Amino acid sequence: MARFGERKQNDYPELSPLPPNPEIPKLLLTSPIIDALFHNLRRSLEVRVSNIPRPPSDRPHPATIAILFSGGLDCSLLARITHDILPQEQDIDLLNVAFENPRVLKAATVIDAAPTSPYSQCPDRLTGLSSYAELRQTCPGRVWRFVSIDIPYAKTVAHRPQITSLIYPHNTEMDLSIACALYFAARGTGTIQSSASDSPNQYTTPARTLLSGLGADEVFAGYTRHATAFARRGYRGLSDELKLDFQRLGKRNLGRDDRVTSHWGREVRYPYLDDDFLRWALPLPLWEKCGFGQDQPSIGDDEPVLEPSKKLLRLLAWKLGIKSAAAEQKRAIQFGARTAKMESGKIKGTETI
Repeated sequence: MARFGERKQNDYPELSPLPPNPEIPKLLLTSPIIDALFHNLRRSLEVRVSNIPRPPSDRPHPATIAILFSGGLDCSLLARITHDILPQEQDIDLLNVAFENPRVLKAATVIDAAPTSPYSQCPDRLTGLSSYAELRQTCPGRVWRFVSIDIPYAKTVAHRPQITSLIYPHNTEMDLSIACALYFAARGTGTIQSSASDSPNQYTTPARTLLSGLGADEVFAGYTRHATAFARRGYRGLSDELKLDFQRLGKRNLGRDDRVTSHWGREVRYPYLDDDFLRWALPLPLWEKCGFGQDQPSIGDDEPVLEPSKKLLRLLAWKLGIKSAAAEQKRAIQFGARTAKMESGKIKGTETI
């Protein structure tokens, strides 16, 4: 099965057609397209998580798969469906990274003099632990190993030259902040706890294969700019914005991300960018991917009230039992892990390093 990038992007089908009339059907829990999404995403995951050789480890069922895990919608959905595919006794590692950001800590000290951990209040740590608890409840019997990867500011500074070299020719502050999060997450070294009362133990994932949720936002309209495009120009504006995002995905993201993660001898796989999955997903009508322009359900309805961005993915997550993840708002990795604006809040992401 081909992977994204093995074909020219103009070989893919055209993006979603525009609505033929003003009457747009609502995207609901009962919409057949949700089952179609589950079938196609599961098929994409099956070829990426099955039949992976056992890594060297003294554990009885070491993780062959680790997921780059912020606790957000895209990665939580991958984790939930991966559970349906792998044998029950197979461990799955969830790699969650949090950074010490001196600017954020300084601001927090002004508000609250009580000392706090620089990692426990990172947005991605909070959502990660929430989705981890939800996965454990929804998928009992599975060993989900939440790996807390805490990065002191001094370590970030020490590794910056290496990361800067890896992301070249990308050279902006935004590239660096995204790459820092992926670099240390892919390293896979952190701590684990069997329960909240236990002391943390050092742990490095043995998995050589990682899963990433990259591509979900570009295909199913997950960015704030997609909502803005729809508000300004309706479905035509949204379609144009999605097309632009998809066409530049390889140049903007994939090369950079692959270089920083493979530095640790691990391979990242992208289920949302599977060739066959894209051939199914790209031509879908926009109103079957997201809920922009659709009325929210009334209070008391059986339908959940969810963000319109990536609503198709949200409804599938809801049906699979991970309802907190389904309701999570989109948050960029550099802000969730707090790798952005470490020294000054005035730095712009477009500035060169």
